[in-house]
Amino acid sequence: MIKLIITDMDGTFLNSQGEFNRELFQQTKQEIQKKGAVFAACTGKQCERVEELFGDDARDLWILGDSATRIKHKGQFKYESLLANATGQSIIKKLEDISLDHTIIACTKNGAFVKETIPAEEYAIVRRSYAKVGQVKEFSEIVDDFVKITIHDPALNCMETREKLSFFFNQAYIVASEAAWIDITNANVHKGTTIAQLQQLLHAAPEETMVFGDGYNDLELLASGTYSFAMRNAFPEVKDAARFITGSNDDDAVMKTILQLLSLQSVPV
Repeated sequence: MIKLIITDMDGTFLNSQGEFNRELFQQTKQEIQKKGAVFAACTGKQCERVEELFGDDARDLWILGDSATRIKHKGQFKYESLLANATGQSIIKKLEDISLDHTIIACTKNGAFVKETIPAEEYAIVRRSYAKVGQVKEFSEIVDDFVKITIHDPALNCMETREKLSFFFNQAYIVASEAAWIDITNANVHKGTTIAQLQQLLHAAPEETMVFGDGYNDLELLASGTYSFAMRNAFPEVKDAARFITGSNDDDAVMKTILQLLSLQSVPV
């Protein structure tokens, strides 16, 4: 029996325009509730941005946001793991030494912060994933611990940049989800570990969990559920890690797959 359904957002649940079929989602949501399952979004997006995307429906979601460093439900944080300020500042300094051309997004409990000098086109990209965005002259102004640090690189050098951060691999979890993005979180904190926290909260075993992903940062997510689906548009290594391949994010494949599998599941008594 499937009790828990978890999906990545960008490239998986959301289409290429960063949207989703809202009419189909209402049908999917009703079927999930009817079959006694729970729906969760697991994403690099800020929790508040996920709430913006889903509107009133966000109340019923479990949100594993901010690169799965936090779990939020009904407006309350149920779990979080923070990266120490000193460690985060050292990583940011190294990132600025590597290049000043990529965009650094430093996230704390109070929101996401970018530099005042950020180009308008980069700010627009940041706003797609973050509802609360502030600007600082220097990142050293930030005194709080970090929820996460994210890098967007329009030059697509993130795979190489990640390797240049190898000194910090024992101090933080650093993953390039694709050539344009890097996520940095507290050591040993990633989608897999946070999903395990949610499974414990909801008493749902991996064999009762369905998961969907497309990027390199979804490998641990796919290992968290017996019903693991990679998108048709996923990276080859991600497809290899999944038990099943479904359609693309532009075909509403997550919701269609959920409806298909839950139609085989009886209604709980």
